[in-house]
Amino acid sequence: MLQWIDTLGRVEALEDVSFDRKLVGQLEARWGRLRGDASTRIHFYTPTFKSFQSSELRDCGKSAWPAVSITGGECKLQCDHCKAKILEPMLPARTPEALWRVVNEVIEQGAQGMLITGGSNHRNEVEYDAYYPVIRRIKDACPAFRIAMHTALVTDDMARSMAQSGVDAAMMDVIGAQDTITQVYHLRRSVDDFEATLESLVRTDMKVVPHIVIGLHYGQLLGEWNALDIVGRHLPDALVLVVVMPFYAPENRPFVTPDSNAVGGFFMDAREALPDTPLLLGCARPPGISKMQIDAYAVLAGLNGIAHPSDGVVELAARLERQVKVTPACCSIAVGEEVMALEDDGGVMVDLERILEHERGQRSRVTTRTLGGIPVVASADDVLTGQPSETWGP
Repeated sequence: MLQWIDTLGRVEALEDVSFDRKLVGQLEARWGRLRGDASTRIHFYTPTFKSFQSSELRDCGKSAWPAVSITGGECKLQCDHCKAKILEPMLPARTPEALWRVVNEVIEQGAQGMLITGGSNHRNEVEYDAYYPVIRRIKDACPAFRIAMHTALVTDDMARSMAQSGVDAAMMDVIGAQDTITQVYHLRRSVDDFEATLESLVRTDMKVVPHIVIGLHYGQLLGEWNALDIVGRHLPDALVLVVVMPFYAPENRPFVTPDSNAVGGFFMDAREALPDTPLLLGCARPPGISKMQIDAYAVLAGLNGIAHPSDGVVELAARLERQVKVTPACCSIAVGEEVMALEDDGGVMVDLERILEHERGQRSRVTTRTLGGIPVVASADDVLTGQPSETWGP
């Protein structure tokens, strides 16, 4: 049987990506000691596998999971990694009446659910109180419309109000280092406040899906293992891991790109710590080679879901004999994959031969043109855009 480092070398799309041989060997040994079958199943949410669409599967549509902000682009915290910029492209709904109008519009456009969020006050609380009656009205009118809420920090009473209004899934970031809370979030709250929030949420009947942002302390791993311990004490429905993408960090507080090998090691720590909890790699992670390394390590560590995987990663999972399920999903589904991943009725099972057939089909799209009788191969950009990068000849 091939060692994992050799299996990585057989995936053509990953042949130019370097991996730490020692780490890969450690991941293989540690994965082999895991109990149960949770780490053998993996679900990919990807916009590139359109060839797998069939009568079993329907396109999610471009507005399947819109994100709605009750504060528009405003947030009091102005955290160093975000500066509230993440809120700006969301649909604004600054009043309960506006939320009702927005939801009716997106349902008409085919939405299956939504993420509702907003900017925090200075205590890292999103002020939802006025919106709960409208959320209840939405759920009563459209029971199948699923609502995921980014809760920020809450009390027991706040968590109960969310559940009673009909929120299906509650999401919050678990931060395990006080320095990160103080310096990155500019927040006068404690690590204990984040644990208390998770405890309050899991007491309700909502699905609870916390996030750990790897590298949140200016690109360094600091409180991630403590955050993992917090999650382990309260056992939510799933855990989403993302890797910080500080595109909006201020020049005087720069972030470094988190080390991919350190991220891969943390994936394995999370898998061992939560052997029966679904672990998902969310869509936020650094681009380029880092993303390819991170995605491959996520597969090796036995994560259960990956949103928007890099080229070759689905093939890698199949070569490792994982049970591979694929949901062809547009970008908007990334907001809802936390909710979807808690159910087993989506996607289709695919095997290695089917994946390789798909990969061959992707490569065959690289067509040729001629320049004075000389074949000219289309660039990768041509394939992605459907347009030639230059015009050849008359």
